[in-house]
Amino acid sequence: MNDRIDYIEFPSSDRPATSGFFRAAFGWGIVSYGPDYDGLDGAGIDGGVDQAAERVQASMAVVRTDDLDDAERRVVRAGGVITRAQFDFPGGRRFHFREPGGNELAVYVARPE
Repeated sequence: MNDRIDYIEFPSSDRPATSGFFRAAFGWGIVSYGPDYDGLDGAGIDGGVDQAAERVQASMAVVRTDDLDDAERRVVRAGGVITRAQFDFPGGRRFHFREPGGNELAVYVARPE
């Protein structure tokens, strides 16, 4: 099993301003994926800036797994609550959950190359 945090998302009410800040302050590259999402490049961990209406309200760690259905079963069995059912996105498929202490995270499986 290969479950590891490998992505972090930053919600933003102003994606261009947030992405511009990261570029100016830290020199990170920005990759645009449309009007609501920018990827971060060179940040030490992959990440993105999300301006979509359904974005989470706080920074969110994203865990990569090899088996999304199994990971979802393990999350629920351990006391996690699913906050967004599995859905497709450009990089693969994922779901969101809240752990018992209140943090929201996501788990994803990458789209086969």
